[in-house]
Amino acid sequence: MKPFLLLAIRAEDAAADNEYESFLAFAGLGERDLRRCRLERRALGDVDLRDWSGILLGGGPFNSSDPEESKSPVQRRVEADLRGLLEKVIGADFPFLGACYGIGTLGSHQGAVVDRRYAEPIGAVPVTLTRAGRRDPLLRGLPATFDAFVGHKEAISRLPRHAILLATAPACPVQAFRIGSHVYATQFHPELDAAGLCTRIDVYKHAGYFEPEQAGELKAQARRSNVTHPPAILRRFAQRYARGEPAGAGAGRQPAWQEH
Repeated sequence: MKPFLLLAIRAEDAAADNEYESFLAFAGLGERDLRRCRLERRALGDVDLRDWSGILLGGGPFNSSDPEESKSPVQRRVEADLRGLLEKVIGADFPFLGACYGIGTLGSHQGAVVDRRYAEPIGAVPVTLTRAGRRDPLLRGLPATFDAFVGHKEAISRLPRHAILLATAPACPVQAFRIGSHVYATQFHPELDAAGLCTRIDVYKHAGYFEPEQAGELKAQARRSNVTHPPAILRRFAQRYARGEPAGAGAGRQPAWQEH
């Protein structure tokens, strides 16, 4: 089949590799079928959508709502790369799923208000599907309310009218939305289990998400949580959008940045 593309922005190898391994495991994909591009290391370049089954965008330290003057050259370059890619994705209604950073990136591109009003601390929160969410192909079959891991400094406070709200939570009203039929974003992390969250707590202990001395208790809370349903979204995304290569196409082109 044509591979999926994972776009990543985590500079720390421990967090970046754990994220990739989590997407692999929970989407049910092998390394051949999920290719990674670490955007914090190199420019994305031209992406031909015909080469891919779908695109995933992970989380990371960048915030769309950061003041422009505070953004590093790398963050500005990454944002420009993603804006160009989203023009293609939205125009083609191409399968896309952005998690955490992805919701701010897609939301900003589509005219949502992204600010610090609905930030959530690291931990598990109850996510409730909207009526549209309960009917959505990626989300239907999930419990009406389920726990998911979050941890973010910004969130969407107002969606544009053409966006379809799929899930909400008490402290953050936009937990998932869809543009068109195949372009998705979630505020929560569908790729995270307790072990993965503990890795990120260790890596980002001094990144301003929480006080460093809280790390031990946050990890204990993660291990006590009951987060089991969100990975089903990744499995369904991979199953729904996997596309076969045309006969005789072979492995296709291999981008220069392609990483495992």
